[in-house]
Amino acid sequence: MDLNEIKGVYKEVFRCYEHPSLEEHIQKIIELDEYLPYSSTFFCITNTRDLTFEYVSKNMTACLGLDKNLFDSQGMRYFWARMHPDDVEQWLQALNELMKFTLSEIALEDRSKMSYTWNYRLMNGDGIYMNIVQNTTPIEFDLANKPIIGLAHYTVLAPEIKMSICATAKKLNDKNEYETVYFNNFSQKLLTDAVSNRERDIIRLLVLNYSSKEIAEKLNISSNTVDTHRRNILKKFNISSTGELIGIIKMNNNII
Repeated sequence: MDLNEIKGVYKEVFRCYEHPSLEEHIQKIIELDEYLPYSSTFFCITNTRDLTFEYVSKNMTACLGLDKNLFDSQGMRYFWARMHPDDVEQWLQALNELMKFTLSEIALEDRSKMSYTWNYRLMNGDGIYMNIVQNTTPIEFDLANKPIIGLAHYTVLAPEIKMSICATAKKLNDKNEYETVYFNNFSQKLLTDAVSNRERDIIRLLVLNYSSKEIAEKLNISSNTVDTHRRNILKKFNISSTGELIGIIKMNNNII
């Protein structure tokens, strides 16, 4: 998926009906940023109408080793171009589903109480794809009460951590506590759709610790065919070993 396609889907998800004013919000964020310590997190004010970052905190360069000027001049297109290509489709689907859920399930008066979280991988200044967990709180809405301006917090995690792409929506309740009102694992859905019935049979037997020879006997196919299926399964899951596959299945026991 190229940048023009991403832009098209993104702008459709966040299509807005007014021109909100950001000056007051931006000034407050700038003042706050001066006092915050350096850490593994940074924040931005995101403008989904103009596809820009209205403000990028000082921690961004420390976290990712990227040039803040490129965030300012190229906006979200620069950010998208650094996303792992395998994550883009799930990420866009997650954003779309969160927006659909908000518009259909969250009352107008509650939309300012929402907080959204999703994740993806982003290439840092050294060419390494880091895990990013993004939490966005709406601060401006359009005439249809659709959230389009957000305060986004980004937590940067090590690339060795294997993370499915998930999306969560939380609402601030009467006790001023966030409660989860939506959760979805989008990587899980795509993997489920990608695995054939025969591959599912093999995965289930692998989880039960059967060898390729034993699986071949149970399924009445050759050991070479089983090994071919096993290689294809690992490729689809983008992993390198059966042990890692079994770990994923056990953590997501409804994936197959």
